[in-house]
Amino acid sequence: MRVHIATDHAGMDLSSHLIAHLTGKGYDVVDHGPRKYDAEDDYPAFCIDAAEAVVRDQEAGTAALGIVLGGSGNGEQIAANKVRGVRAALAWNLETARLARQHNDANIVAVGGRQHTVEEATEIIEAFLAEPFSDAERHVRRIGQIARYEATGSTV
Repeated sequence: MRVHIATDHAGMDLSSHLIAHLTGKGYDVVDHGPRKYDAEDDYPAFCIDAAEAVVRDQEAGTAALGIVLGGSGNGEQIAANKVRGVRAALAWNLETARLARQHNDANIVAVGGRQHTVEEATEIIEAFLAEPFSDAERHVRRIGQIARYEATGSTV
């Protein structure tokens, strides 16, 4: 599976750890930046680039998910969710990570680097990446409503 990752300055240490860790587990990790620490960086472009890459890969039939990191993960999740076809979920524990995949078929996970130890964040992300979508009819229906709203401005 390909994993696209982006961060802001607050998530750079976690991002570096995850890139090495996930690559070692066999994931094809693509780093969307930033490449150097800048406390004044503007994370939206990095997160949007990663989100667009996830959607492109998925539309091309490539198994892909994304990770966006920040101090809280909130702004990064918001930025990623502006990309059509993205369902980014902020995960703060193992259960929210698993449910994001099971119920929402989330294709990007947002995690706050300042909210967890490296070990906790790694476990949350591994849970997200490993969890399949349930394919339950009610979840498929709800995701379809969201996609219709993105495309038409209406859920019906």
